[in-house]
Amino acid sequence: MPVTGDWRPPRAPDAVSAVVTVPGSKSLTNRYLVLAALAESDSVIRGWLASRDTQLMIAALGSLGAQITEVDGALHVTPIDFTAAADAGPAVVDCGLAGTVMRFVPPIAAATGREVVIDGDEQARVRPMGVTIDSLTRLGADITATGDSLPLTIHAGSALRGGHLEIAAGASSQFVSGLLLAAPAMPLGLELRNTGQAVPSRPHVDMTLEVLADAGVDVSEPEDEHWVVEPGLPRGLDVVVEPDLSNAAAFLAAALVTGGEVTITGWPVHTTQAGDDFRRIAEAFGAAVDLDRHGLRVRGPQRLRPVDLDLSAVGELTPVVAAVAAVTPGTSHLSGIGHLRGHETDRLAALTRELTALGVRVDEEPAALTITGARPGAGTWHTYHDHRMVMAGAVLALVAEGIVIENAGTVAKTLPEFTLLWEDMLGHGA
Repeated sequence: MPVTGDWRPPRAPDAVSAVVTVPGSKSLTNRYLVLAALAESDSVIRGWLASRDTQLMIAALGSLGAQITEVDGALHVTPIDFTAAADAGPAVVDCGLAGTVMRFVPPIAAATGREVVIDGDEQARVRPMGVTIDSLTRLGADITATGDSLPLTIHAGSALRGGHLEIAAGASSQFVSGLLLAAPAMPLGLELRNTGQAVPSRPHVDMTLEVLADAGVDVSEPEDEHWVVEPGLPRGLDVVVEPDLSNAAAFLAAALVTGGEVTITGWPVHTTQAGDDFRRIAEAFGAAVDLDRHGLRVRGPQRLRPVDLDLSAVGELTPVVAAVAAVTPGTSHLSGIGHLRGHETDRLAALTRELTALGVRVDEEPAALTITGARPGAGTWHTYHDHRMVMAGAVLALVAEGIVIENAGTVAKTLPEFTLLWEDMLGHGA
């Protein structure tokens, strides 16, 4: 069984050599689920990721009226009947700590016309929701919330008419994606413009645009960060979810820090997943990277070289990249990551605290980390209920003796079997 408590991950005695298959993308799974719940006919989603975040999405959409069942490993989805939803009575949605549920489900809930209470884990109540609350209010929803965070109540009789909307989406791409995904169900469609700082993690918006178009929705971006979605429900889906490339990053990082070779099977030639950018990141550290029909192969260099990387578009990779930088001779600079302070935890503060405790020098700035590599010492690596912190700690433990990862079970948010896959990669599996 996967480790659920504290975990002492194995140290690599020599260069790692492995072929790893990772499950489907969380980001794609949850987007497909939302579109399937809105669709004009039934859908089938194959190769989906079973994790806490996706199970929370399934439960949330189920509480709003979608019927989602697993048959022979695939999800079969009967969409929400919006004509009957308003008479179905109040509903309760648990977001857990899933940002996609927090930002994608409220627009769908408002479109049903029923009363819906939305809440989540204690840590979720500090994540920003003001843009979502304000956007839905301006589009016609009646919402009660304390401040700009969960919990919130969408009152019965709410209806999203759509139209023109301007938002400041510099804190999270999920604000944009949540509105775009719900837009086909709005009678006027949606013309959405970002008037604030550039949207971080832009590949996630590109992913949203692609899945909408693939489902037959008329969506365009006539100008940068100005999107238009015409009304009209998506067609039913029959899709296979790509492997989760962000989850794959930790396994590829094992090749970097040990000078080994790791292949991830099924790596797509074309993808909008942010994790695909780890190819560029690995090369910056000095690795050799090859993509062919067998998958993506990364061969670590004999000596890692320091990097200067703007990670604004791929912030979710930062913890693993920081772990590699922490064992790289010289000084590396990771910038464009201020938005990570509003994720599962303040990731910049968490990485600074934990790396410093292991003897690595970290200079923390408002939107950047400067890391001077060193051989990490022993100690407890705290995870702050953040799945990416578990993965970063496992990378460090490959080259450091005596690292214990606290609450490794929190990785179940996106990859429940992570500890099993990790130990199998190192030949420590059952």
